[in-house]
Order: sequence, then structure tokens, then C-alpha cells
Amino acid sequence: MNFRDSGEAAKRKTQAMEIESFHTMDAWRLFRIMAEFVDGFEAMSKVKNGICVFGSARTKPEDPYYQASCKLSKKLVEKGFSIITGGGPGIMEAANKGAAEAGGVSVGLNITLPFEQIPNPYQTLPLSFRYFFCRKVMFCKYSKAIVTFPGGFGTLDELFEHITLVQTFKIAMIPIILYGKSFWNPMLDWLQKTVVEETHCVSPEEMNFISITDDIDEIVASLEKIKRKE
Repeated sequence: MNFRDSGEAAKRKTQAMEIESFHTMDAWRLFRIMAEFVDGFEAMSKVKNGICVFGSARTKPEDPYYQASCKLSKKLVEKGFSIITGGGPGIMEAANKGAAEAGGVSVGLNITLPFEQIPNPYQTLPLSFRYFFCRKVMFCKYSKAIVTFPGGFGTLDELFEHITLVQTFKIAMIPIILYGKSFWNPMLDWLQKTVVEETHCVSPEEMNFISITDDIDEIVASLEKIKRKE
């Protein structure tokens, strides 16, 4: 791979060297991992009726998806839910903002990254992680449902992680909701036609794990039902 910016290439090389060096300290690494789990479990055990909101860190405040994320979180908090995000900008910021402005619990599970991950100021419960897998456990363990707004690789990673865990019975069946039909329908069409019908890599009933909508009130109404079941 060629980097047009020599400074960027140097930075990548330095990061690679740091990772390689870190591999020689695996025993000490275990203590850091354990500490992240202990701190996370202790803090997150107090979060009730958590709803995860995933989405792009690059979405701007003027974007309709940003505004929808903020509005949804406000409505969910008013119904007694807590909001859990990755703690960064964009859709995550919007969700935390909506929750905080409504006076609710606004959790940010921040991850240390060399770019893009700037903790947003709307977290009432901020946590910081070095390891993605520790952070992912917190998302999965303490969420009653996930709502996924348009996003990139990170968003897709979290979405398919949850679908896989439901598929393999590693977590309970939870609502997995996609917001934004124009964004998500092309992906769902590909899954249905290619992955389900042509290659049979996914069974037809497993597509039922996912729902899609453009209606915030529909999301709130559906999630109210799972809250009443407790």
C-alpha cells in the first residue's frame, strides 16, 4: 500500500512497531484487560433498560440522521430507557445529547483510537476502553435492543456482531432495528438475494432478526413492549 503522505506512512509504521512491542508483554496485558472488565461491569450494572444506538462518527449536526438520533433518544429516555453509545461524535453524540437533555442516563463507551474518537460532552456516564472486545462485551451485556443508524465499518461491525450473537444463541433475542430505509435497503436486498437465496449462507428465518423503519415513534412503541415484559 502506498501512502501519498509520508507523515501518515511514518505514523502507521510507528503504530505497527508499538503493537509488535506490546505483543511481548502479553502477561501484563491480562491485568489491563481484567481491569477494563471489572470497571465496566461495576459501572454498567447500574444501567437499567439500556438501548444501544450505533451510527457514524462522521454525521454532522445538520444531517437529518443526527437530528433523528437525538429525537429518538429523548423519547426513549422519557419512556424510562437509558441510552448507550460509543461515546464519539456524529450519531453517537446526537444520541447522548438527546438523552442528557431529557435528563436521562447517557452512557458513552469510549475507545482509544488515533483518529475520529473524540469523546462527546453529553455523557453522564463516560467509560474508556483500550480494547474493542472489552467494550463490545459492555454493549452486548447491558443492551435490551440496538438501533443502528447509517454508518461505516465500525457501525457494520457492531451490527453484525449482535446479529451473530443472536444467531448463535450467545445472547438473548433482542430487537435489532435499522433506521433509514434508503441507506439500509440495498444491503438487505443483497443479503436476501445473494446470501440467502443464491448461496444459502443464511437461512430465510434468520433475516427476521432485523427490522427496518423510518419512523421514530414506531421504534419507541416497539421498545416499550420489551420494557413492560420485565
